[in-house]
This record gives sequence, structure tokens and C-alpha cells, in this order.
Amino acid sequence: MRLSGKVALVTAAGQGIGNASARALAAEGAQVWATDVNVQLLESLAGVPNITTRALNVLDKDAVQKTVAELPALHVLFNCAGVVHNGTALQATDDELAFAFHLNVRAQFWTIQAALPRMIAAGGGSIINMASVCGSIKGLPNRFIYGTTKAAVIGLTKSVAADYVGHGIRCNAVCPGTVDTPSLQDRINANADPVEARKQFISRQPMGRLAQAQEIAPLVVFLSSDESAFVTGQAYAVDGGITI
Repeated sequence: MRLSGKVALVTAAGQGIGNASARALAAEGAQVWATDVNVQLLESLAGVPNITTRALNVLDKDAVQKTVAELPALHVLFNCAGVVHNGTALQATDDELAFAFHLNVRAQFWTIQAALPRMIAAGGGSIINMASVCGSIKGLPNRFIYGTTKAAVIGLTKSVAADYVGHGIRCNAVCPGTVDTPSLQDRINANADPVEARKQFISRQPMGRLAQAQEIAPLVVFLSSDESAFVTGQAYAVDGGITI
């Protein structure tokens, strides 16, 4: 198995891409610490071999540092927690922008800052950040706050990669298109016409369908493994053709 002997920390592992990735990492032999602010969601991982679940609010810096310090080791960090806001620059509020930067960017900074000393001491590690094709890769309508923060994630990723490449640390970003997750369904259901809203999400995908979380997880496994040992500072689009 490709990840035998590695310890991985996954945030937002209760559902969606985080859940699928935690399962995929564990299936490849990693000892996975699957975390989420919602402990009830983590119940879906109970009893899965190689997975330990733990409550973690990534907006709590002390909790992040405590969690990382208590891990037996740390070879892989997958920052999956995030939030999506709808709307344009004229519709965005200061509070929404601040919260999105707090969760989508600052929380990743905190987990990385906590993880780096342990990874450096161990001789290396892989950091994987959840970004998006929406942002610096491609502008999408009504995603001003989301696109702005996800562009920042790519900048954060490249900066960490450049600073620590000499320490054996690799840092890359995963940039999905539209993925059929519970989070997306919640946003669809918030529309006056959920059926039409789903059709609109599908229509912007050239493949004519939404991605499944299990289709994003293999990239997380690859970036966690030694197969990607010469890869760092990259933003990988997994978008079903949006950026063609």
C-alpha cells in the first residue's frame, strides 16, 4: 500500500471530499486522524480501519495546535475545511468576507504553522490545501468572496512550497470543479427552485455532470504518496473540463 507508515490529518472529514479522502488515505495504509467541527458527521467513519476520529474546530488556533501536538507523527496534512458564499462584490458584506478569509485561508495557515515543525523534524511531509478552479484559475459568476479566498489559498500554497522545498516539505493545492456534496446540496436547496439550480450547476460542466467526491480523493492520495515526490507548489484542476 502506498501510504503505509504515514500519519495523515484531514480536516472537514465528516462529509464530502474530506470524508472520501480520509477513506481513500486509510485504504492505502495511512493512519488517518479524521477531524470535523461536527462530531456527529464523523460517526460515518466509526469502525473504518486505520481511521481515528476527533472533534476539531479549525477556527480555534489553540485547538489546532493541541491536536497537531498530540498526533503520534505527521506526514500528511489535508486542509479540506471551507465555506462557499454566493454573490457579487456589490452584494458581499464585510462580515462575510472576514469569515470566509478566516475559514478558507487563516485556518489553513494555522494548521500549516502547527504542522511544519513536526514535518521538518521528521525530514519532510506533504501539505495539501483545498482550493478551487474558481479564483485565480477561472472567474465564475456570483462567487466574489469564494473566488477571492480560494485565489489566496493558491498563493499561500505556492509560498509555503517555495519556503520549505529545501526541508523536504511539499505543498500543493487541489482545485475541483463542481462536486456533488452535501454542502452543494444545501446551497441548491436554498434556491427558490432547487431543480433548476441543480441544472444550472450541471450546465457549466462540459462533461454534463457533477463530480463525485470519490473522484477527487485519488488526487489527494497521489499528492500524499511518494509517487508525487517531485511535485510541489502546484494547483491541480480536477474540473471536468471547466478550464479547457
